Amino acid sequence: MKRIILIAFAVLLVTPLGATAQRTQKPVLHGKHWIAITGKPMAATAGSMMYQRGGNAVDAAAAMLAATATMWDVLSWGGETQALIYHPGEKRVIALNALGAAPAGATPEYFRDKGYEFPPEYGVDAMITPGTPGGLITMVAEWGKLSLADILAPAIEMTEGYPVEAGASRQIQGEAERMKEWPYTASVFFPDGGDGPEAGEIFVQEDLGSTLRKLVEAEADALAQGASR
Repeated sequence: MKRIILIAFAVLLVTPLGATAQRTQKPVLHGKHWIAITGKPMAATAGSMMYQRGGNAVDAAAAMLAATATMWDVLSWGGETQALIYHPGEKRVIALNALGAAPAGATPEYFRDKGYEFPPEYGVDAMITPGTPGGLITMVAEWGKLSLADILAPAIEMTEGYPVEAGASRQIQGEAERMKEWPYTASVFFPDGGDGPEAGEIFVQEDLGSTLRKLVEAEADALAQGASR
């Protein structure tokens, strides 16, 4: 009898917990005219701003990519981008593969001469040619409606200072010792020589902002000279 009571009690305990877990799942989202979804609330806001400016889904996706790459070091401007774009007029799906290629000088001989048996995991010699900038610009040029100035505006504003998320703070602080091996990286992430930004601390990336502004200026100059998208 005791065993039956204990089992029944266990079922009573498990059932509410399961129901609670189900209720805390992310809800299905619906939109009447448009929707902007990404893992970062600030980036989703950037996407919604593009719709409000008259942009389409590609503009929103590009703005969200730009914002996410600015605030999340795992998905950065130095990385790669893949996208699937549905073209309603042509009723087809377009695949964009903006993978970064290895630099032309990254030959086996180059790494052997530097004492590597294999290409390193960290540092300048581990880098690829960034694919994300070209992928984003291609998306906007081929299928977007807004200018690059519109698309990058939220990301540029973020480079002037945004509150670091807890996850990014943990990642930066967890890799602090290795990151401090490179002076420039240290100057960006550890300007005061500490362990890195705390969650909620305002993080500034002046050089990234300057780079993004140069992309905007390049588009404006090209259009002024008669180039088309």
